[in-house]
Amino acid sequence: MNTIQVPVSGWIAFGVLVLGLLAVDLLVHRHKHGESKRSAIAWSLGWVALGLGFSVFVWRSYGSQAAHEYLGAWLIEKSLSLDNLFIFLVIFRSLNIPEDEQRRVLFWGIFGALVFRGIFIFLGVEAISHWHPVVYVFGAVLLVTAIRVAFESPTKERKSTLVEWFSRRLPVHPEVDGSHFIVRRNGRLLASPLLVALMAIELTDIAFAVDSVPAALSVSQQPFIVYSSNVFAILGLRALYIALAHIISELRYLHYGLAGVLAFAGLKMVIPDSWVHVPPLVSVGVIIVCIGAAVIASLRARARQRREKQGPKGPDAAPPREVTA
Repeated sequence: MNTIQVPVSGWIAFGVLVLGLLAVDLLVHRHKHGESKRSAIAWSLGWVALGLGFSVFVWRSYGSQAAHEYLGAWLIEKSLSLDNLFIFLVIFRSLNIPEDEQRRVLFWGIFGALVFRGIFIFLGVEAISHWHPVVYVFGAVLLVTAIRVAFESPTKERKSTLVEWFSRRLPVHPEVDGSHFIVRRNGRLLASPLLVALMAIELTDIAFAVDSVPAALSVSQQPFIVYSSNVFAILGLRALYIALAHIISELRYLHYGLAGVLAFAGLKMVIPDSWVHVPPLVSVGVIIVCIGAAVIASLRARARQRREKQGPKGPDAAPPREVTA
């Protein structure tokens, strides 16, 4: 495997690009309240287009193999991030965070995720390069996680243990006070529910990285490829959450698709490449099939359930009863 050599100037340029994109996302939505679902969908599609567009830069700069690896890692991270949306929803509901303030918390949560994800990726690459058998440890973690996700009931009521833990140990103001993360009451500094939500989201992402980073490393072990794919997958989480917050809990079969992606990534790591070689482009196809099938099945089940609630219609429907005075 040829190692991609990215000069320091290239990393700096990429960092400036990411900070610029974060600034655009912050400034454009700074004074917006109650962002519409249509606007969030448009922004989500824009972030997806940007992530796919960066693959063209990777292809022109480092070749088709690197571009295929980027797409595979980007799709894995984008797919697994859907599970994060469930956690965000639970955290915000637990703390009664208004929708207008959820965007602010998500922005800073994404900023922190970019930093921690970079640390995890570089530590993972270094561990593999110095002690290759660690890939089998990563693969085992992914397989165990896949089994847990597959058997986790999507209908059970989720609670945020992090929110409960912080609420018991921090002096927390019971209500949101504007956009402040820390408030002063009677001379005491108190944590706003926004700060509790932010800390819970950051720690959740650190735990989430234990699964997502090894999964991305199953496709590529190039630091620039893995990190850039993670960055462009994470940047659109804020808009994606707003677009899907109302239906994400109704995707009843999504956990099977996520389990399939994790199991596939785990098998790729535990089975030597000399035994079964899976090209990056095949990985892309497997991920699309797993998530696509789960989402389509969930939407069809949701539509069927709605039809059953509405009752029969048309010629087979029962005639209306006659009402006599």
